[in-house]
Amino acid sequence: MKGLRFFLVALTTTSLAVAVMAFRTVVPAASRVGSISPAAPMLEPRSGHTATLLPDGKVLIAGGMQRNQDFYRSAELYDPATGKFQPTGAMTTERVGHVAILLRSGKVLIAGGWARRGCTESAEVYDPTTGKFTGVAKMMSRRGQPSATLLTNGDVLIAGGADHDTPGGIAAAEVFHAATLTFEAVGSLHDARISHTATLLSDGRVLIAGGRGENVTATAELYDPKIRRFTQTGRLMAVRYKHTAGLLPDGRVLIAGGSDDRDWRGTLSSAEIYDAHTGKFTVASPMNDSRFKLPDEAVQLASGQLLIAGGSKQVEIYDPKTGKFLLASGQMNDARHFMTETRLKDGRVLLAGGYPENDQGTTQTWVYRP
Repeated sequence: MKGLRFFLVALTTTSLAVAVMAFRTVVPAASRVGSISPAAPMLEPRSGHTATLLPDGKVLIAGGMQRNQDFYRSAELYDPATGKFQPTGAMTTERVGHVAILLRSGKVLIAGGWARRGCTESAEVYDPTTGKFTGVAKMMSRRGQPSATLLTNGDVLIAGGADHDTPGGIAAAEVFHAATLTFEAVGSLHDARISHTATLLSDGRVLIAGGRGENVTATAELYDPKIRRFTQTGRLMAVRYKHTAGLLPDGRVLIAGGSDDRDWRGTLSSAEIYDAHTGKFTVASPMNDSRFKLPDEAVQLASGQLLIAGGSKQVEIYDPKTGKFLLASGQMNDARHFMTETRLKDGRVLLAGGYPENDQGTTQTWVYRP
């Protein structure tokens, strides 16, 4: 399946401008902060799954795949009190590269992704009180690996993704209305995108950055829920997709890592910061490692620092006070791609699954302790 292979493996190569190549710099060894250590394994090996913190403090792990074409309907729960995983109800359909968002009701919206026959428009809701998934109305478009953002009014913006078996994304966007469990189309993105990031800003708008349409892009745009439209904003300093983004305590957004059109051979260590007041991106200190196929959203720690894991054995912590990336002590046994990172209620972070430089998912998990 071409669309799924895009999710997993390298694409055709292109050249980058010298200026962009210069943007990927080598940094000296960083100070260490916090530590990671192995934790109990999941019940099944997974990559491309989702991990959602529930109101009771447990983490819902849903879907993903063991290997290419071997997708899961199954789900499991991580209990921080025991440090173990237990099974829960199965989804209505198998999925990889889907989205999961905790709604204000305490239920979890699961939507899109790749199923066995290609991208799907199906959606369902998980109820933690019953441990069951229930189908809801279908999305307006089929979507594999879209972005999903909980808006301040409790609805969910779903944007971009793939709806066919070609590498490029789509521009269509829609909103899930939590009160009625239905989807409604909204204004389209200015650029088609997959593997982009979507970050809720302090003013309620959503920053959409990077991704791939026909090519990997440096464009960015803002979704305003008041007018239900997208407007263009400043350009990234480098083309990137499969990167990560996180909101800083002062309202700025950190964008880090990813890859250019060369995929595995074009991974980036570079980082930049978006300022919503100026609408511009500026260069930030680079990470210690180049990495891509990252969780869409970096985890904000209680300290205001951002945790970035995946695509490398090391876990990095961005400190907004110094503008530097620090390394956690310890490391994973391999560079895990399309893994998940979830901040627990006690401040620790669960790091789960992913795959190395092949399509074999892992049951392994790690815990970061600040």
